Amino acid sequence: MGSRQKQRGAVTGPTPPPWDLAETEACRRLVELALAEDVDRRGDRTSLALIDPEREGSAAFIARRAGVVAGFPAVELVCLAVDPKLLLFVRTAEGQAVRRGMILATVRGPLRSILKAERTALNFLQHLSGVATLTRRFVRRVQGTAARIFDTRKTLPGWRILEKYAVRMGGGHNHRRNLSDGILIKDNHLAALQGAIAEAIRRARTFPGNDGLPVEVEVQNWQQFEQALAAGPDIILLDNMDIRQLRRAVRRRNQVAPAIQLEASGGVTLTTVRQIARTGVDRISIGALTHSAPALDIALDYTEAS
Repeated sequence: MGSRQKQRGAVTGPTPPPWDLAETEACRRLVELALAEDVDRRGDRTSLALIDPEREGSAAFIARRAGVVAGFPAVELVCLAVDPKLLLFVRTAEGQAVRRGMILATVRGPLRSILKAERTALNFLQHLSGVATLTRRFVRRVQGTAARIFDTRKTLPGWRILEKYAVRMGGGHNHRRNLSDGILIKDNHLAALQGAIAEAIRRARTFPGNDGLPVEVEVQNWQQFEQALAAGPDIILLDNMDIRQLRRAVRRRNQVAPAIQLEASGGVTLTTVRQIARTGVDRISIGALTHSAPALDIALDYTEAS
């Protein structure tokens, strides 16, 4: 998308990283749904009543709070869907930290079209920037440790691909995109197998559809952890274990199976994440990155008419 913007001459300054096809198509579908719920066949009655159809204008996207920007490729798709005459001039790079009052981008073109696109464009930009901002806060809290911050599948329906994109823009890492994207043996899988962790890992390893995917198993107590260590998965997810248990698990892993990665998960907050990271776990997965990130306050303010 960044290259297409550049060819159109619609973007100045840093350009966003190109999305892959899945991200672009997911965003197109969401934009179509968002515009359909915001503008029906009768149109924007306020702008139709007040704004001359020939009126041109310009508006600026302005950060009202400091944060991390993500989502301008989505804003461009909104503008194109509303009116191809709208030109978006992006001044910030995706994943860039911005300060309060900073102009992030401007949009120019028919004023009616700018007003029609405003709310939908801001909804995408504020939400994705909110996810990126919260992720960056977690990433900064664990700096100096070996732990990496991961998201989960706890995402808004339909928004997963874009929210995971925003996590990456915040410096985090993506867990599975969907159920075919990895093998994660969870508590209900184990319950169906009467708790047979070794058998579950064996089946996962020998499954014809494995395709070389890493095998991860979730454990909730020390007995399950020891069974998992002996069975040799690639990753063990330590669910809702306290700091003492996490430290003990890391020591034991280092003694008997140092190649296995340990992932902490469950109730991780900005207050607790650094203490968790200092136990020596390799990964920390946090559902709040996507399901609880507050929107970043960004405004679209009218700047001029031409």
